[in-house]
Amino acid sequence: MSTKTINSKLPRTVALVTLGCARNETDSEELAGRLAADGWQLVSDPALAEIAVINTCGFIESAKKDSVDALIQAHSLKGNGVTKAVVAVGCMAERYGNELATAMPEADAILSFDDYKDISARLTTIIDGGKITTHIPRDRRTLLPIAPAERADKKAADISTPSPIGRVLRKRLDNAPIAPLKIASGCDRRCSFCAIPYFRGSFISRRPTEIIDEAKWLADTGVSELYLVSENTTSYGKDLGDLKLMEKILPDLAKIDGIERIRLSYLQPAEVRPSLLQAMVSVEKVVPYFDLSFQHANGELLRSMRRFGDGEKFLHLITQIRALNPAAGIRSNFIVGFPGETDAHFMDLIEFLSQAQLDAIGVFGYSDEDKTEGQTLSNKVAPELITERVNELSTLVDELITQRAEARIGEKVRVLIEDEAEQEGRADHQGPDVDGSTFVKSRSKYRVGEYVDAVVSEAVGVDLIAQVI
Repeated sequence: MSTKTINSKLPRTVALVTLGCARNETDSEELAGRLAADGWQLVSDPALAEIAVINTCGFIESAKKDSVDALIQAHSLKGNGVTKAVVAVGCMAERYGNELATAMPEADAILSFDDYKDISARLTTIIDGGKITTHIPRDRRTLLPIAPAERADKKAADISTPSPIGRVLRKRLDNAPIAPLKIASGCDRRCSFCAIPYFRGSFISRRPTEIIDEAKWLADTGVSELYLVSENTTSYGKDLGDLKLMEKILPDLAKIDGIERIRLSYLQPAEVRPSLLQAMVSVEKVVPYFDLSFQHANGELLRSMRRFGDGEKFLHLITQIRALNPAAGIRSNFIVGFPGETDAHFMDLIEFLSQAQLDAIGVFGYSDEDKTEGQTLSNKVAPELITERVNELSTLVDELITQRAEARIGEKVRVLIEDEAEQEGRADHQGPDVDGSTFVKSRSKYRVGEYVDAVVSEAVGVDLIAQVI
């Protein structure tokens, strides 16, 4: 009777569940790259994984709730005979650390950004029954020099600087024709409602060579649209000594074989310079899509938010953009109920939105965030009034974005197909996940990844229906 040698060192299985923004998606794919390089088998279903890693979001209350729900759901799998451990990573894990560990016993470990470079060893320890000491949250802005120009040297000299944005070490977790490409990490702004700089750290740009190399790699994997993401894309290059570096890198990205569209995200209105506007509408393959962070329209309230500008200045910027390209897509988010917001301030926001003709609008009710100046401000708006204003503005926004969509009827659009069954995709003016879609009508069936020229024939809310030319 023959015997067979059985390999007891089968690959350990891990599932990555990503919540939040496109920046988290790139972090998950970097974690996936590190794990795959160390022999882990990646599976898409947490129920089939020995360890489930939940990449959490810690931006606003609803996002935190989604992250907690995901952790609880993953924990419920631990009786299935396969799943042995649940681990939290990402922004909420970084932001709350030991506090989250106490509040969420369902998680077997709460890992920091500092753990990313050793993620395989951390997960191995956990799955073998070991314990990882949960970190105590700290202000990550203190990890880099205050002066942006000194940060590149610090990053190069100190290999322990926690920054998961180095060389291409990334594994795609889907086969979508669009992929986010992180160009920088952190933020130097001090908006009084936002805690991101506290747990993400100071702004630090990636080197152009790193970005180009990763863009080429993405193109080789089948990506045709690059979505450039960061906490503040308009600041790219300032710590490298060249604030116009974005304008210089865009033509190089456009030259990459296989890349058809390049999309920028997270633009600060006060930092949108004429040369960047010109580059975004003139460089081949860069779509005229402007994701502008307005937040409000009343100048007095914006000062309290530690922001710049007002409705008049924002309308001037919009006019400049549409003078360069009338079909440009413009989206933004707005906070309702920030401390001190009066009825007059709210009416200024309504008036601005009525004139701006934005393509996509996000409306958020204000809530206090830990470690922010807003938490300490007086003149809080009553929760019931915030809810009332959010509902009123949301109703108006639905009408306004529908009108803007209807104004595109007769317009020629180029649609990237992302859903073959529904023949659904996005035109140049539509960003991934957060904006509307375009549904293509034709006798032919187009595959995912194909670009289709069509003419808008109908608008259904923010979505468009287009007939193939």
